[in-house]
Amino acid sequence: MINQIIFIVRTAVAWLLTALLVLGAVFEIILGHPPHGMEIIPLALGFFALIAAFSHIRRVRLISQEINPSLLSNRQRRQTEIPLDVNEAFALIEAAIRELPNVERVDSAPDSLQLRAKLKRIHPYHSDFLSETKLFDWLQSGNNQILVTVTPGLEACSATIICEPDRAAWTDFYLVDNGTNLENSEALGRAISRRIAQTRQREKAATQQTMTEKELTVAKLNLLHAQVEPHFLYNTLASAQLLTRSDPAKADDMLGNLITYLRNSLPRTEDSLSSIGAELERSRAYLDIMKIRMGSRLQVHIEVPDYLLPVLFPSMMLQTLIENAIKHGLEPKSGGGTVWILARAHENTVAVTVADDGRGFSAEGGGTGIGLRNVRERLRLAYGTSAHFNIVANFPSGVAATITVPTSFLQGEHHA
Repeated sequence: MINQIIFIVRTAVAWLLTALLVLGAVFEIILGHPPHGMEIIPLALGFFALIAAFSHIRRVRLISQEINPSLLSNRQRRQTEIPLDVNEAFALIEAAIRELPNVERVDSAPDSLQLRAKLKRIHPYHSDFLSETKLFDWLQSGNNQILVTVTPGLEACSATIICEPDRAAWTDFYLVDNGTNLENSEALGRAISRRIAQTRQREKAATQQTMTEKELTVAKLNLLHAQVEPHFLYNTLASAQLLTRSDPAKADDMLGNLITYLRNSLPRTEDSLSSIGAELERSRAYLDIMKIRMGSRLQVHIEVPDYLLPVLFPSMMLQTLIENAIKHGLEPKSGGGTVWILARAHENTVAVTVADDGRGFSAEGGGTGIGLRNVRERLRLAYGTSAHFNIVANFPSGVAATITVPTSFLQGEHHA
């Protein structure tokens, strides 16, 4: 209450004393003495100033629900912390200012991190009789302006916001803005807070989307990983069962190779990448089983340099290519054939090729294509566009399939 009384008295007395001094000096110079009844003019001015100050206080109370000297001021200063980098914060504040009502011009200086805006001041009481007769225009401030300076920080930045009348500061002793600059400062603060919240929501949604996509990718990889020819296991066990009667030694070798194969085929839920060495070990176990089953109809040649064994490689892909080569290329061929496994380094990539001299792309030798589609899909999920898969006809017969991946070694196992 004391602050309100002081503000009203200050404004009324400022007009009263100024009017007395000005009128007294003017009439003294022109007439030599003040005219009778001159006192009514300063008193009237002081009275109108008192009404304007009271109206200003009431409007400030409506806006802020409290009164203090800072809120009663025509010039409002706010310090806002923004948890964004300086460029994002500057763009956010500029967008918030441009959406304020009655903005006429915005001057943006990104290099100096300053913004200045001009706002047309609209009288808040258009239906008021005295305001419509323009009696109070000389007691009201003109248009308003906003000045924002952004200060960079380590993890956040600070914005200094000044909302003030577009006029000299000394006029604040006489003129009031009816809380329009307080209204502008709070509106801008709300707009900034809203945009920060929206930014955080978008970041949270993007993070959630990324996590969902990652989980979906892992699920797809696990599903594709699990799509191994189920009949291989059944056929191997059936063959081992038969061999226990006719050739127990071969049956024992087959079961040992099956154990090795299964040990290296356990699903990897955390990381879909294995190594060329581990995949080759699994493939050798599989090929040893198939040699027992196919006998002399299957020949194998492996040319993989030792220094490429630690190179990271998607699990089960080499196995898929070998299974395709045997099932669709060599098993249907009466005399069987040969499978070649080759690995070569090319600059920052490694190419692993599985070739055969089987029936090739003939209608009789082709399968459903599910395995090869899985290879392409898994490469896309694991590497994006950094990996490639090619399959071509081998000469003079058969098929050659090549997987090319970026060179990445197991930690601590990089060999020249």
